[in-house]
Amino acid sequence: RPYGGYEYPQQAGFVPHDMMQQQQPYTGQIYQPTQGYTPASAQSFYGSNFEDEPPLLEELGINFDHIWQKTLTVLHPLKVADGTIMNETDLAGPMVFCLAFGATLLLAGKIQFGYVYGISAIGCLGMFCLLNLMSITGVSFGCVASVLGYCLLPMILLSSFAIVFSLQGMMGIILTAGIIGWCSFSASKIFISALAMEGQQLLVAYPCALLYGVFALISVF
Repeated sequence: RPYGGYEYPQQAGFVPHDMMQQQQPYTGQIYQPTQGYTPASAQSFYGSNFEDEPPLLEELGINFDHIWQKTLTVLHPLKVADGTIMNETDLAGPMVFCLAFGATLLLAGKIQFGYVYGISAIGCLGMFCLLNLMSITGVSFGCVASVLGYCLLPMILLSSFAIVFSLQGMMGIILTAGIIGWCSFSASKIFISALAMEGQQLLVAYPCALLYGVFALISVF
């Protein structure tokens, strides 16, 4: 065809053979890729069934059955402690008991939340070092904090009694001494059961009594 006064020669010989073939007629169907994702592959990747997965509280380490058993072990000092249950890093119950202890002190007109958590941290650290020196198997810091926190439950009863009555008397001294002995006896019983420290309960109960004695002083004064 002429363009600008110049006629280009035909170059039909340079056209590829594939372009010369007649194209297939369009049938109106949309191209659909093969399905590579199947529900079976999703189940094999994420698990056989979502119902087999453990509950959320169990994944967080919160077992209400074990919490109840530990609480009953503290409330019954003569009950034999289960070492397999007590040797667990369960901090849900101790956190609740520390908050309850601070709340009862608050009802008595004493804002001592900082002292409660500070003394608890120092006491757990000291007991952790002491028990690792005394026991053969050793113990974790979470287990020490869990046991000492659960055995704080009788001290909540003392601080609750201090809301109504004054503990600065002979009856208050006797009650406070009984609560300290209750807490220290329960903690030492659990420690010797979990760490296989037979015959060393009095040695473990003495530092526990010193720790709970500080909490008792906060409740009394």
